[in-house]
Amino acid sequence: MELKDILAKCDHTLLAQTATWADIKAICDDGMKYATASVCIPASFVKQAKEYVGDKLAICTVIGFPNGYATTAAKCFMASDTVDNGADEVDMVINIGWAKEGKWDEITAEIAAIKAACKGKLLKVIIETCLLTDEEKIALCKCVSASGADYIKTSTGFSKAGATFEDVALFAKHVAPHVKIKAAGGISSIEDAEKFIALGADRLGTSRIVKIAKGLENDGTY
Repeated sequence: MELKDILAKCDHTLLAQTATWADIKAICDDGMKYATASVCIPASFVKQAKEYVGDKLAICTVIGFPNGYATTAAKCFMASDTVDNGADEVDMVINIGWAKEGKWDEITAEIAAIKAACKGKLLKVIIETCLLTDEEKIALCKCVSASGADYIKTSTGFSKAGATFEDVALFAKHVAPHVKIKAAGGISSIEDAEKFIALGADRLGTSRIVKIAKGLENDGTY
């Protein structure tokens, strides 16, 4: 697989608490130069970033992040607000405590409400796989499939582990055909990226693939 095709599936990500506008601007410059799928950035920078990139790059942000336990009303406001500010894509975190209680109907309803608040923009649903059993992951595949969301996503990158090949394969087996898969967290090599894509991931949440492209460019090999 060509590197440009992998980059086209990357949400080039910077969600560090210490991120400044200079850092976000650099991420946007990278995203435009290397033609990534989007940049995934904190909500407070969405308006400024969208004004900076215009139609040259999709802007993705996160809500209810990283713990997922904000109220549904709060998450819906966050989604609506960030879309109004120019976000093209929204990545939300489910209420993981509800998953542990088996509140599948409530989780489905919350995702559906947030999808409505996104006003037609893409919604990706982070389930934080490292905190779940396989049975819970399968149940959440069904929730996401029924909710109207566009993607199921493995991880925030802020918990104890990130994406695994096993989880992406599990998603591919249990989500409905209209639900795409995003692997995120700990994707550190071209080989890993290719394997995640081969297993069914349509998006990769990572900053490292662009760093690899920069290194190859410096070496004269890209």
